[in-house]
Amino acid sequence: MSVALATAGTFPASAAAGPHRHVRTAALMGTVASVHVLTDHADPEPTLTARIAAAQTAALDELHELDALFSPFRADSQISRLRDGTLRRADSDPQILEVSEACVCLAGESDGRFDANQQGWFDPTGYVKGWAVERAAARHLAPLFGESGVVAAGLSAGGDMQLLTAPGADWAWTVGIADPRRPGELRAQLPLREGAVATSGPSERGAHIVDPRTGLAVADAPTATVIAARLSDADAWATVAVIAGFDDLSWLRGAPDTSGMIIAADGRIRRWMHGVEVAAAPEAPLWGW
Repeated sequence: MSVALATAGTFPASAAAGPHRHVRTAALMGTVASVHVLTDHADPEPTLTARIAAAQTAALDELHELDALFSPFRADSQISRLRDGTLRRADSDPQILEVSEACVCLAGESDGRFDANQQGWFDPTGYVKGWAVERAAARHLAPLFGESGVVAAGLSAGGDMQLLTAPGADWAWTVGIADPRRPGELRAQLPLREGAVATSGPSERGAHIVDPRTGLAVADAPTATVIAARLSDADAWATVAVIAGFDDLSWLRGAPDTSGMIIAADGRIRRWMHGVEVAAAPEAPLWGW
């Protein structure tokens, strides 16, 4: 679940008009995924338009394929077959082993706050969506920067996003962090040229995040937004932050390359930058990096 929204960015003052946004969306992974590609002209050459469309289709197709492989809600997925004992781990797709190894590392780094085996079987739901989006963006969107006129690209699923900017382009995304207590309002904004943003919390689905150490849903859960280079990290650590709770930032020792903010159920805010908490003065802006 995410309440982070990608909004408009900046563009060179010399440009006659702002960037043109090519957007494709699809329903998958139980949410909506969207692919954004920005060009410096509203009407690019037909060959570039076709190349962008092909990359967008390929990115969404890969997400569909990974959903079919990893979804615990599909009886025919390999994850479900591993759970049911109809598939041996040795015979599963190599990508499952890759994700499994990453989840084992996260379990150690988070002191057990993240555990893909908490139910007695492997369920990487809290990791794999971010990993899949990150992977599809790198494989299908990043190569577009070899085309003249492509300024930026981003891939989002449920609001969690991997954002890219072409080398040398004068562009920065503006990411709005929604206020979990006031639907439709922003709690903060930040510019981001390159990286990933993920938000986890109870505002959309209620108390659904389970602490693997207790087996219980987190009560009075905060909402956490994490910025990292990779969405797999941002997504997983946002979940860890919610499980740890508003008063406990000790998990930052295992995630030194993240920044973000956590909002308590009563509206209090804590922020950190590269693993170090940032204490704002009472009159400082909400997002004062």
